[in-house]
Amino acid sequence: MEQPKSRLSRRTLFTGVGTIGAVAAAATLLPGVQQPADPPEVKAPPENGGGYQLTEHVKRYYQTART
Repeated sequence: MEQPKSRLSRRTLFTGVGTIGAVAAAATLLPGVQQPADPPEVKAPPENGGGYQLTEHVKRYYQTART
């Protein structure tokens, strides 16, 4: 008795894997991909405590939390 032929052949599988690898390589090498911005400067903590600072990040959070 002959076994049914699989729709997914070895050749198709390797072609798909090769295509996925090529797309991943191209995505990493594409020009115009933005690099992450430099991290913000870290300030020394105050000597007398009170380390909370109203920074732009905190202001943006409060702005989005209002709505």
